[in-house]
Amino acid sequence: MKTVLVTGGAGFLGSHLCDRLIARGDEVICLDNFFTGHKENVRHLIGNPRFELIRHDIVHPIYLEAEQIYNLACPASPEAYQYNPIKTIKTSTVGMVNVLGLAKRCRARVLQASTSEVYGDPEVHPQTEDYWGHVNPIGPRSCYDEGKRVAESLCVNYAQEHKMTVRLIRIFNTYGPRMDPRDGRVVSNFVMQALKGEPLTIYGDGSQTRSFCYVADLIEGMMRLMDYDGEDPGPVNVGNPGEYSMKQLAEAALKLTGSKSKLEERPLPKDDPTRRKPDISKAKRLLGWEPKVDLESGLKQTVEYYKSVIAEGRA
Repeated sequence: MKTVLVTGGAGFLGSHLCDRLIARGDEVICLDNFFTGHKENVRHLIGNPRFELIRHDIVHPIYLEAEQIYNLACPASPEAYQYNPIKTIKTSTVGMVNVLGLAKRCRARVLQASTSEVYGDPEVHPQTEDYWGHVNPIGPRSCYDEGKRVAESLCVNYAQEHKMTVRLIRIFNTYGPRMDPRDGRVVSNFVMQALKGEPLTIYGDGSQTRSFCYVADLIEGMMRLMDYDGEDPGPVNVGNPGEYSMKQLAEAALKLTGSKSKLEERPLPKDDPTRRKPDISKAKRLLGWEPKVDLESGLKQTVEYYKSVIAEGRA
């Protein structure tokens, strides 16, 4: 049994991680400021003697005891992180310093939830961990992209300076139950629009690609990386290398929902990446990890979740 702190623990990924850690027998401290997280995501854990929920923003220091810290605190959808870009940057910088300071004091191992957005609109395809990226440092997405890049740098420098164990996971597009229906990312948009009979909004001509990893696969990779005891592996890509265009994803959403919605094209947002696909060779080699859930199976479970959300009047 370990005492594990999960910042952003009431969010989409964080709540699934809390479930897995509790199931494993750990004591979990879930920290969230509820900007994008929801108490509903962890309500089933409240009352468990090994689960503690604290409302807190990591931009402010906190003093706890933990053996492992998963730092997932940061809005991840453009709609959310552009709502207050300065706060987004502070979460990835000031918040990161606070998390690392806490870890230094209690000698905890840290896993930082970084992102494929550190690669920007990539000129290398698929993206390997040694690619430095192609990011606009002053564009509308920079509050998130550059914030996460600085967070990685802070982690590496703290690890070297204070002999700490830090793991960096670069997360590619992830989807599944508990993803906020108003999240603004493509899977939630398409499925919700299809279920409501609304036009599916495609930005650009729909040829841009993404890779979509089901949440259970992502959490498995995340936990394996945290518990990896070899030499510091550096950043590790975790995502599904299956590559789909936006039109392909829209067609899959229509098929699985039985919707007759039409596709509606809109202008492509500034700095939106045209292609994104992880090279997961390192995760396979070091962690023995690769995704197991195919897109159709994962989307089916996601559709069922959003149907329940609509039925309960939560969307």
